[in-house]
Amino acid sequence: MGPSDLLRRVVEVLEALGVPYLVTGSTATIFYGEPRFTVDVDVVVDLPPDGVSDLIAAFQSDEYYVDEDSARRAVAHRSQFNIIHPSSGLKIDVIIPEGGPFDRSRFRRARRIRPDPTFEATFASPEDVILKKLLYYREGGSEKHLRDITGILAVSSQGLDRRYILHWARKLDVEDLWRTVVERAARSSSSEH
Repeated sequence: MGPSDLLRRVVEVLEALGVPYLVTGSTATIFYGEPRFTVDVDVVVDLPPDGVSDLIAAFQSDEYYVDEDSARRAVAHRSQFNIIHPSSGLKIDVIIPEGGPFDRSRFRRARRIRPDPTFEATFASPEDVILKKLLYYREGGSEKHLRDITGILAVSSQGLDRRYILHWARKLDVEDLWRTVVERAARSSSSEH
């Protein structure tokens, strides 16, 4: 099983259960930006407490591992849990959104995308992927988030709604970081020409 197969499986389950979701993180970054290796599928899932059992049941088999207590805690505390596919080493990071204005905006702006010729999935917009990467960088300082943003700017820059990004970057207190990344991407682009 590869990442695309795992993504297809979680999308089939969530859509069958009627649970709102967004593919985000490295999977979305690869789609909107430049290819890179990943072993996990990040999915924001607006999972209600009474939906946990059905989601767990859909992944109950020798093929997957998911801890029900962790899933219930994640839903209660608006955090995250994992669904693991041990034989491949891949995992699904199920992220429960906090439900604030930014999360509501992300769900409204979702896009239906065909990440593979065999299925469609609901992805976070590239702008929202960038904003979350800025927040993750601020929290943890990992350069991979800035590289991912630079990759999206290199590949998808023409279609980006930069006013939207700037609006939320201000609200989320990452405006300076956003401006730094844009400058870095511009320098990188000009040095290649």
